Amino acid sequence: MNTKTKGSLAGLISAITWALDTVFIGVILAHTLFVSTDKIIFLAPLISTYFHDAFSAVWVMIYMAFKGELKNSFAKMMTRSGRYVMLAALMGGPVGMTCYVLAVKYIGASYTASISAVYPAVGALFAFLWLKDKLSIRNWIGLFVSILFIFILGYSSGGLGPNATLGFIFALGSVFGWGMECVICAYGMKDDVTPEHALQIRQVTSALVFGLIIIPIFGGYAVVGDIIMSKEMIYIASVGLCGAVSYLGYYKAINEIGPTRAMALNITYVSWTIFFGFIFFGSPVTAKLLICSVMIIVGSIITVANPDELNFKKLFKKAAA
Repeated sequence: MNTKTKGSLAGLISAITWALDTVFIGVILAHTLFVSTDKIIFLAPLISTYFHDAFSAVWVMIYMAFKGELKNSFAKMMTRSGRYVMLAALMGGPVGMTCYVLAVKYIGASYTASISAVYPAVGALFAFLWLKDKLSIRNWIGLFVSILFIFILGYSSGGLGPNATLGFIFALGSVFGWGMECVICAYGMKDDVTPEHALQIRQVTSALVFGLIIIPIFGGYAVVGDIIMSKEMIYIASVGLCGAVSYLGYYKAINEIGPTRAMALNITYVSWTIFFGFIFFGSPVTAKLLICSVMIIVGSIITVANPDELNFKKLFKKAAA
């Protein structure tokens, strides 16, 4: 199996496991503990992200300890490459996720999801400018198709509140944060930092910043204490393992097929989330959901594939031979 195939497979596993992560996090956030007061409803996504990344960091450290790389992983944090990965972690977790949650508060989930879906385009632009990550016209078209149908899938009409402008600013902040995370992380892994090292640095950095800065700013420590003593902690720890697998696949894909193609595969989690929602909970699947999901996956395939792999005449000749 060549490097490109391994990277594409890792990106696909990342999307599938992130979809599972998303579905089960949604179930956890629907528990009574997370909807008991308006304050907890607002803090729940931030606190769940904190615990998610913290448990993910623990699982990764256990994995690295078995590989005999735990001490080396912490040492990598002090290197130049490690500091770039730490910066990527700040962009993706504290910046991207916090902006996303605040955007949901001000303009709602549908608008926020639609706007944030363009983060691969921003990431692709910075990858092109900074990393010289070149794509063919077909690849760019594939990326555009995926983002377009995610936007269609997430968009819904409805009135916006008086703080809509602030909400849009926060949504754009999440786009910038997530797009930059991928590109900066790719730069950090160019030298001696492996995807496994990068993942541990990412999750530890994100959890520490959430736990020591963001949660206190929003006055969430009292809620954190309640959650620690609840049965939901077992479920969050389990989902954290799923998140660790997803991020490991994502970082491997970034390292092996480049940030733009890794993002194109990663955003197919939207389609996989719909599929798992139907399988596990019987969530309805409309024609719009089905068409958009198929087009998201098709667009991602076009983004990842080389021109020769999209040449159907050559494919048929190989098959005939």
